[in-house]
Amino acid sequence: MNGIRIVVCAKQVPDPEAPFTAVEVDSEAKKISTKGIPPVINPFDENAIEAALCIKEEDGAEVTVLSVGANISHAVLRKALAVGADNLILLDDPHFKDLDSYSTAYVLSNAIKKIGEYDLILTGRQAGDWDSGQTGLILGEILEIVSINLARSIKIEDGMVAVEKMIQGGYELVRAEMPSLVTVSSEVGELRYPTVKRRLQALKPPIEVWSAEDVEIDSEKLKTIEIMELFSVGHGKAVSFRGRRFPGEKRRKFSYSSERDCVNP
Repeated sequence: MNGIRIVVCAKQVPDPEAPFTAVEVDSEAKKISTKGIPPVINPFDENAIEAALCIKEEDGAEVTVLSVGANISHAVLRKALAVGADNLILLDDPHFKDLDSYSTAYVLSNAIKKIGEYDLILTGRQAGDWDSGQTGLILGEILEIVSINLARSIKIEDGMVAVEKMIQGGYELVRAEMPSLVTVSSEVGELRYPTVKRRLQALKPPIEVWSAEDVEIDSEKLKTIEIMELFSVGHGKAVSFRGRRFPGEKRRKFSYSSERDCVNP
């Protein structure tokens, strides 16, 4: 089958390889600061891009990469063009900042509908920042198409998508008609490294940038991620015991030693 139209959803995230000491948590404002951590394409989404490029090499395909967010770095996402993607569309709007999984899927679904016809949608299995692992499958539900998660291999066979889906202790082979959506795991393989020539070439093509208005988003339907305090710090007493086992005894006898006030960490 030739001329497959593939849409890959790729998220910009703070580099997951950054030291955890660079992440600051403001418990009062209930916010997480990643200031100073460079942005990258989510590693699992890079796996999805690689899967799309492999299909393009074997069967011929047009690969379009979509990204949702606010103040998205063009330089970071141009990497998708440098490795071989055909189109790059950024859904960049202040309303798209820190969206939850459903809202992100809602925005993506409207953008995909605007793109028009497609055969296959690929997403990473989860994002490297919040690790929710929900957006891809929610997107499939909104678009009312077949969704397969945790793919370690994706091929096109006889006009259908054949996926090796990871399960505990192995994998199962799933075949589905297109259009369909597949979430991709790291077992697919790392994203190829772009050559210097391809990096320079990737600077030339224009990048389409769509706003919330361009994809007809109802801002009242958008919700952001909320950080909640699940429990408050409590007070209690710490009681220590000491014990000894005497010859011939099977159990250790304990005796009360001391008691003091403490605060749970």
